[in-house]
Amino acid sequence: MGREFNELFDEWSHSYDQTVTGHDPEYEEVFIDYDKILKTVAEKSTGTVLEFGVGTGNLTAMLNERGLNVFGIEPSEGMRTIAKQKLKNITLLDGDFLDFPKIDAEIDTIVSTYAFHHLTDAEKETAIQKYSELLKKDGRIVFADTVFSTEEAKQEKIRESLKRNFHRLAEDLQREYYTTIPVLQHIFEKYGFEVSFIKLNPFVWLMDAQKKGGE
Repeated sequence: MGREFNELFDEWSHSYDQTVTGHDPEYEEVFIDYDKILKTVAEKSTGTVLEFGVGTGNLTAMLNERGLNVFGIEPSEGMRTIAKQKLKNITLLDGDFLDFPKIDAEIDTIVSTYAFHHLTDAEKETAIQKYSELLKKDGRIVFADTVFSTEEAKQEKIRESLKRNFHRLAEDLQREYYTTIPVLQHIFEKYGFEVSFIKLNPFVWLMDAQKKGGE
């Protein structure tokens, strides 16, 4: 995974928390129930957690509140700076979904919110294969991200965004690597996971994947 979005996220870091709390009408539907979505991911997490795409640390804070041991991975220096200001005594590392420092601990849960779409489908498969080897035998992946039931559903959402003059949102949906549930289900199952998908808002789905053979 390249870091082509780093400059964007460095710039966005200062207003990110305002965006996710509904202050940008164009992205309001993307972030409906934002805190509830993060809470859902946190509550499904156990043990030692590896979090990708920490951003400003909102999910990290919830994981910490549950007493979990969290290793956070974030490629944007701007985001890391704000997360460190908000959260003390956290392990926050420079890295991304595919290129990150070796974690000297057994990982129970891998989590991410609003970030997995930065990988192409091929990169998503590489990541899931890597995580299947990294997780404990009963380990779990819990991701929440914009996903579409079909490619046609994605194209319909782009047309709808343009009709509403949400041009930045439409551009994002076309530029980044938003994928479909069938693609993700195939990848997870290929690498030994049982996965379920639950729609949490008009854009975001929860992906809950556990390694087969676990409880």
